[in-house]
Amino acid sequence: MFVTQNQYTQALHDAGVSLWLDDLSRDRIDSGDLQNLIDTKTITGVTTNPAIFGKALTTGEAYTEQLSKLAASGADAQTAVVEMTTDDVRAACDIMSPIYQKSNGYDGRVSIEVDPRLARDTDQSIAQAIELAKTVNRENVMIKIPGTVEGLPAISKVLAEGISVNVTLIFSLSRYREVVNSWLSGLEGARAKGYDLAKIHSVASFFVSRVDSEIDAQLEALKLPAQDVMQLRGRAGIGNARLAYRIFEQMQDTERWRLLESAGARLQRPLWASTGTKNPEYSDVRYVNGLVGDYTVNTLPEDTLNAVADHGEITERRIPDNYAMDDDHLDDLARAGIDYHQVVTKLEDEGLEKFVDAWNALLEKIQQQLDAQA
Repeated sequence: MFVTQNQYTQALHDAGVSLWLDDLSRDRIDSGDLQNLIDTKTITGVTTNPAIFGKALTTGEAYTEQLSKLAASGADAQTAVVEMTTDDVRAACDIMSPIYQKSNGYDGRVSIEVDPRLARDTDQSIAQAIELAKTVNRENVMIKIPGTVEGLPAISKVLAEGISVNVTLIFSLSRYREVVNSWLSGLEGARAKGYDLAKIHSVASFFVSRVDSEIDAQLEALKLPAQDVMQLRGRAGIGNARLAYRIFEQMQDTERWRLLESAGARLQRPLWASTGTKNPEYSDVRYVNGLVGDYTVNTLPEDTLNAVADHGEITERRIPDNYAMDDDHLDDLARAGIDYHQVVTKLEDEGLEKFVDAWNALLEKIQQQLDAQA
């Protein structure tokens, strides 16, 4: 049967935005739903996180048989979760393989995250990232490493081993600059070890909607005049992301990058994460339509993907457009009493805490199921 791509998702793809699904489950793989999204809604990659796997592994019956076998073998929860999730990621990598081959590695990527409890431990993050890459054993896998202070050297070390990396949980512009430096250092290390730089890909996942959620709440708490709040709210997430794109452009105009590019290196693309709209007053495609730019990725939960497919028209405004406006907005927020550093630090800490809580809850649930099977 002949199928056609959705006009709005295809238009985004043609405008330089790769659409990656922010979800994965065995049901989605086995039912053919993931392939259907590739065929009809221009999905060209997949991202996962502890919360996504927590929902997948504890819903329905898709993992019952494998859990029974794992219980019989005496596996603990940690072992079981790693085996089940890497099996899913490997299967998704195989589904994405034609896109990976056709795009010469640009798309067709599937990301899996290191244990979030290791986000403050450089050495263990490195060890598990390398182990995950070996276990999945697919060229198009990406290992997600949080862009924490401790994660920065881990990013460099893992890239230097020829492994593609998705740097996640980035909120601040200063941290993004550090991530870019770690990525460049990793490529330089890989080049020194003789790896083919063309096969080492990376994305930098800049979180968007959570910035608005936090700043909007703080603006309300400041008891400012209603008119001032209306002018300031709901703009920081996109503005912050657009200024990250400026850093991405600036990086390309450095001798350090040009030397790596001449050796075959590929750009580390900005990836817009947390793009599901959390405030019902805002458009459900706000963080997609507002961040259209060349060499970008937007990773979408299914509800947001469906909204884009329904009414995600691209406006004439694109990145880059008016960085001065975005600079001015952050200045206006500071004058209103919003501490940017406090906001991004809080968001990173809370983001890690949510992932750790989701992982611990998943391990507890799986251990209960293993005990019941045994």
